[in-house]
This record gives sequence, structure tokens and C-alpha cells, in this order.
Amino acid sequence: MQADGKVVDGSLLGDANGVEPAPGRVKDSGKWQKPRFSRKALMKCCLVKWIIASTQPQDKDSSDSDLELSTVRHQPEGLDQLQAQTKFTRKELQSLYRGFKNECPSGLVDEETFKSIYSQFFPQGDATTYAHFLFNAFDMDRNGSIRFEDFVIGLSVLLRGSVTEKLNWAFNLYDINKDGYITKEEMLAIMKSIYDMMGRYTYPCVRDEAPSEHVDKFFQKMDRNRDGVVTIEEFIETCQKDENIMNSMQLFENVI
Repeated sequence: MQADGKVVDGSLLGDANGVEPAPGRVKDSGKWQKPRFSRKALMKCCLVKWIIASTQPQDKDSSDSDLELSTVRHQPEGLDQLQAQTKFTRKELQSLYRGFKNECPSGLVDEETFKSIYSQFFPQGDATTYAHFLFNAFDMDRNGSIRFEDFVIGLSVLLRGSVTEKLNWAFNLYDINKDGYITKEEMLAIMKSIYDMMGRYTYPCVRDEAPSEHVDKFFQKMDRNRDGVVTIEEFIETCQKDENIMNSMQLFENVI
């Protein structure tokens, strides 16, 4: 369940046994179609909500528009460059940066901020572990902080990226130790953190053993050569061939 009362199934990988598409998932002649994210859908993203909520009405300044504020310790790249690197409009980038700057005057986000964000939007559960994993997925430099550029580039992939881009990002999330492989233990850790964050308000109600059963089914599908790990190639190929998994990729908007 999101902060707005929306009920979700708490999964990024759908039901391995097959599920009916949830409202908003588009099917045409049995084939999966990439969902189109409108501005309304964009505003469902927790990270976007957090930023926009902090934006105070103020007169526009040229330095704001060019993302060049002398008050921040980290100077982000120019707006034109970020617009070329993402699928956000100039106006969206301006709004995102204004809120980002208000919340993080240093120009950097740390892990504790992520934990605070997700505790706010998922108060019914424990979001600490999931926020930790998500932060590490955004923190590509592994230096304990996220720059505005990395932040919006990651959001752009998750909310408006191609299927392959989203699957690559998802693989990076599940590859906790960043060794290029996903183990069953890593997949279970991520899945359990999502169920823990959703709390007792998921629908249908989640049994304690559900995350483990869920992972067992998917890992068996993905580990094609039975070597105990899933490669990026196995992950993408399996996901693209499984309609239920592809449909569930839209659920990223519920837990990002």
C-alpha cells in the first residue's frame, strides 16, 4: 500500500504461477506492451513526491534554471546536459532540482535520507533494509552519497526507460555485492525487504514463507544452466520471455 492508500502486491517480479494483469497494465492480443508513464504516474514515485513536496513557491532565477547554485557544495552538471541524458523535460528537471536543493543543500543525498523518505511513505512496515538496497543501487560510485545527476538519471531509467534499461537497473538492484551475478540469497534479501516495507497491508495478505516461495520459483526459471547464480543475460532473457514478469515491471513505480 502506498501513502495514498493504493494497494499493491508487494512484488517486483509478479507471480511465478501467473496472475491477472492489474489495472493499468496494457495488453494487446496477448502481448505485453511497455506502460507509458504520464506526469500523473511520475508523481506516484516516492522519491519524486519527496522532492516536489519540499519545493516552496519562489521566483525563478536564472541560476536555478541552469542548475548552477553557488550555495551547494556539489555543483551538478548543466541542465542541457542532463536533459540530453534523461527523458525528463527541462521544466521537470528544474522542479526536481529545486526540491532536491531544498532537501539537500549540500547537493548530495546520503543513505539516512533514503531511509527517512521510505519510512515516511511506508509507515506501516519497516523500510530500512529496502532503502539501504535501493540507495546502493543509486550510489554507483559506492562513496556513500548520491549526486543529483545520478539521482535523476536513475529515476529516468526507472520511470521512462526502455524495457532493457529497466531490466538492467533491476539486475543491479538484486546484485547486492555488485559481482555481476545474482544469487538466490541476494534475490531473497531484496524480496523480503520489499515485503517487510509493505507491512501487513499488502493484498492479498502475505504469509511469512511467501518471499522464499516466490524466489524459489523465479530463481529456478532464471538459473538456466543450474550453476547457482543468475547472470545479466539469463535475467534479461528470462524476464523478456515471461509475460508475468514483464507486466510486473510496472510495479517499480510503487516502491521507488
